[in-house]
Amino acid sequence: MPSPSPEIVQLLSAFAVVFTTPTFGKALTLVYGTILGNGRRTVTSALRAMGLAESQTYGTYHRVLNRAVWSPRELSRILLDLLIRAFVPPGASLVLLVDETIEARKGRKIKNKGWFRDPVRSGIRQVNYVLGLRWIVMALVVTVPWSQRPWACPFLAVPARSPKTAARLKRKNWTIVQWTSHLIGWVRRWQPEREIVLVGDGSYAAILLVQRCQRLKQPVKLVSRLRLDAQLYEPPPTERPKGKRGPMPKKGARQPKLADRLNDEQTEWCTMELSWYSDGLQSIEYATGTALWHRPGQGPVPLRWVLIRSPEDKFKPGALFCSESALSAQQIVEWFILRWNIEVTFEEVRAFLGFGTQRHWSDRAIERTSPCLLGLFSLVTLMARRLHG
Repeated sequence: MPSPSPEIVQLLSAFAVVFTTPTFGKALTLVYGTILGNGRRTVTSALRAMGLAESQTYGTYHRVLNRAVWSPRELSRILLDLLIRAFVPPGASLVLLVDETIEARKGRKIKNKGWFRDPVRSGIRQVNYVLGLRWIVMALVVTVPWSQRPWACPFLAVPARSPKTAARLKRKNWTIVQWTSHLIGWVRRWQPEREIVLVGDGSYAAILLVQRCQRLKQPVKLVSRLRLDAQLYEPPPTERPKGKRGPMPKKGARQPKLADRLNDEQTEWCTMELSWYSDGLQSIEYATGTALWHRPGQGPVPLRWVLIRSPEDKFKPGALFCSESALSAQQIVEWFILRWNIEVTFEEVRAFLGFGTQRHWSDRAIERTSPCLLGLFSLVTLMARRLHG
């Protein structure tokens, strides 16, 4: 087996501080074997790809995942730092994508498994469910020199239990929004000075997440879908109404629903051209404005909403929002279109790195193996960048 190039050795040496020396050597063997292997990505297949199928100490390689002391969170921090140095220019914004992916697993010893909606096999009229593990994945959008489209490089992943699984295990149930609020706090501490943009689908359109992003010491811009029946209000009056007691109101008059604005002839529509997913340059119509988003029991949050529709009816009209009211509508739409790249990454991780084929059953091994496979996609991208020149 030829030794790796000096560029790859130098790249991987950045992770040595997380491991002990013996564990790091075995971890490198597993990384090389997973990249070179075919089919299932198990410890056995990695050793076979490295020519160690007859090794008498194969148990020590299993212990790297289920017993050895090392921090996946620290690996995520180092991986994000390497991605930023390689692909993001100084002073540029970090565009982060967040989404969930399902790892189909079954077995009595896998405690965190549950039934989740299968986004691949489900449609509008029929919903299919799959038994397995749900991972919340955060990825960095980068521009690679060998591709015309941006890439989404995962660097952080955590398991999210279903409510029934949390009740069965007698654990506190953390929702997707709660986990994302926790993860964006980690990233903000790792990158305290960078401007960060967080993009997610409608599952992350929550006032609690908007409040979390706006209240950070260095606020994060959240971009997501917005329901057409969302309760939007004008800013509160600056002066107390005469003859009215009590605290100052937190919101003003109710704005029309976005669904009503779509059919209102008085709505002012503008036109912009931008790259629309894989369909090339397209012209879309949009209407935008600012408002306070409010739900009962939750404080109102300021945002900018954007209504979009196709003049040729190529897609259904929808609405987006950003937690930063001063941004332009075109910038918000361009950021949201980038979200689809994480779906491409999920498909490629399954096709080329065997995500979902691992067979570990211990809790620690599962919580380490799946995030490492997702991070390996980013690591291979970094290797290619070093060798591409």
